[in-house]
Amino acid sequence: MIPVRPKKHLGQHFLHDQNIARKIAGSLSGASNNVLEIGPGTGILTRFLLENETLNFKAIEIDTESVSFLHDHFPMLHDRLFHADFLKSNLNDFFSEPFAIIGNFPYNISSQILFKVLDYRNLIPEVVGMVQKEVAERIAAPPGSKTYGILSVLLQAWYDIEYLFTVNENVFTPPPKVKSAVIRLRRNQKQALDCNESLFTAVVKTAFNQRRKTLRNALSSIIKDKDTSLLPFMGERAERLSVEDFVNLTSSLE
Repeated sequence: MIPVRPKKHLGQHFLHDQNIARKIAGSLSGASNNVLEIGPGTGILTRFLLENETLNFKAIEIDTESVSFLHDHFPMLHDRLFHADFLKSNLNDFFSEPFAIIGNFPYNISSQILFKVLDYRNLIPEVVGMVQKEVAERIAAPPGSKTYGILSVLLQAWYDIEYLFTVNENVFTPPPKVKSAVIRLRRNQKQALDCNESLFTAVVKTAFNQRRKTLRNALSSIIKDKDTSLLPFMGERAERLSVEDFVNLTSSLE
């Protein structure tokens, strides 16, 4: 019997394997003692995080039924559990100093969660998240890989990415149709890119939106009437460029 009814529209697949939950909780490197769990659900991961007394722990949950269950079963959470939508929240409201993020992220919003992390990158030194295996591989992919894309470049510009381990379908209720994986993101030393950062984001997104085309064609809306002979990488496709290459290209476009 599941203590909370999984809701399809929230992308809920509740982990029920204690050993995997313990392993995920233990994957935090200690970059910050402040930790925010996204979507604790039935609290299987929450239990291990609360047991670590060195952590200043808080959690955010959108599901009313889960919030009621968590309050009933984890009295320690009474003033540390926020009933709110992470994607609509101001992350400065949770901690006044940097904090790590951890969670079994719903598949349908995992990319949105990570894009939000990018917006608050100077506040978030570490993320440990369980996502769809395909998404984890994409995030960790190197240049030249077919899975290398927008999320790979934008996250790797600011974070060191580690693919930690794969998680099978049978440890969830209900079981998803795909495998999952746990990844760890740790903030690198970059305080700023050597280019216009909003243009960098636009270049990366535009280049990969037409990834089969060479950059000369894929970026035509950005290049406009510039002389492409003066721009680097124009004969390449987006997947061949490293983060540094995209920085250099953006700098040339400026």
